[in-house]
Amino acid sequence: MIVVAGEALIDLVPQGPGALAGLRPALGGGPYNTAVALGRLGSPTAFCSRLSYDAFGEALLGGLRESGVDVSAVQRGSEPTTLAVATVDDSGSAAYSFYVEGTADRLFSAPAALPEGTRAVSFGTCSLVLEPGATAYEDLLRAAADQGVFTTLDPNIRPGLIPDADAYRVRFKSWLPSVNLLKLSEEDALWLGGTPREWLSAGPSAVVITHGGDGLSVVTRDGAVHSVAGERVDVVDTIGAGDTVNAALLHGLSVRDSLSAAALAGLGADGWRELLGFAARAAAITCSRAGAEPPYAAELGAP
Repeated sequence: MIVVAGEALIDLVPQGPGALAGLRPALGGGPYNTAVALGRLGSPTAFCSRLSYDAFGEALLGGLRESGVDVSAVQRGSEPTTLAVATVDDSGSAAYSFYVEGTADRLFSAPAALPEGTRAVSFGTCSLVLEPGATAYEDLLRAAADQGVFTTLDPNIRPGLIPDADAYRVRFKSWLPSVNLLKLSEEDALWLGGTPREWLSAGPSAVVITHGGDGLSVVTRDGAVHSVAGERVDVVDTIGAGDTVNAALLHGLSVRDSLSAAALAGLGADGWRELLGFAARAAAITCSRAGAEPPYAAELGAP
């Protein structure tokens, strides 16, 4: 079982140019998209979050179930669902404005235990910024690592949600001793101001960096760097692409029985290139569709 911990929200996605070009509600949130993508790829997956009882919350819960995701660890609340208004530029890249005050996912509390059979837990995005839930997710990250569970982190930086950038950068570094695999975009890496070598020295066994249409690369603890080119596709938008990469990496590691620090160290050049190539193919399919619509296993070759 792979557990994805973090927020679920509604993306309001424009259907054309302009701020009010037929905004369409879409199920979203980085961790939510990752859980859905994992379920579609066929990995046993559970979602650990807090959803509203409102109509949006019911739709989010339904989307998880439709993708085969276990929702027994989902908490519920009467507060409204978080909204994110997307703005998509000519290249398909998306920027977001968030409406988060008093929303249900901010009141997440750390569970007493992870679901039975948990092999890995994935964290990231807004859930590690917005209090009081951020501290609860942080506690869950550290508890999972202390139990020897494989952990992944995608900070997926949203600067508009971070009131104190320097304090966040310090907090980010404090998470690294509890992280096995760090994945981030090159934009996130620039904003954080560190380097893969620095982050690896703090804890992770590997750092995967996405380069948009130019592909993906990984830096491993032994200093090796492996890269793959991006898959060429007609881009509709990039919403959910990075989350699909997260899911593809976790799925590929799971089917290889490589959800451990030792196994990451033993992947080698061929193993990493196969894994990164699978993630690039999966992300390309997501980019060819409007909104976060990750692929199913039947649409991809072996990871």
